Amino acid sequence: MFNQIGNSLTKYVDFQGKSTRKEFWSFFLFFYVVTFIAGGLDGLYGTEFIGAFAFVALILPYLAVAVRRMNDVGKSGWFILVPFYNLILALSPTRSEKTSHDY
Repeated sequence: MFNQIGNSLTKYVDFQGKSTRKEFWSFFLFFYVVTFIAGGLDGLYGTEFIGAFAFVALILPYLAVAVRRMNDVGKSGWFILVPFYNLILALSPTRSEKTSHDY
């Protein structure tokens, strides 16, 4: 799981290529855990910049991994703008996971 998160962070502006389901969901979980903890620290210390900084630092890698996931299922990265369709595609199998009878 940590390899997928590190891989996503190193390719933070790479909107080309593909991302596996495991890489996408690992980074999804990492993104929300970090922003939740940062928001908790904001509440604890009475500030607003810790959560904002965490969100701004991770939003670009999050978008990049989401676009690569859409590319992996054969769709354009623009589909991440449609929330429910994004969820359906994120849960769909990758091209390499399909068998010949799925086509």
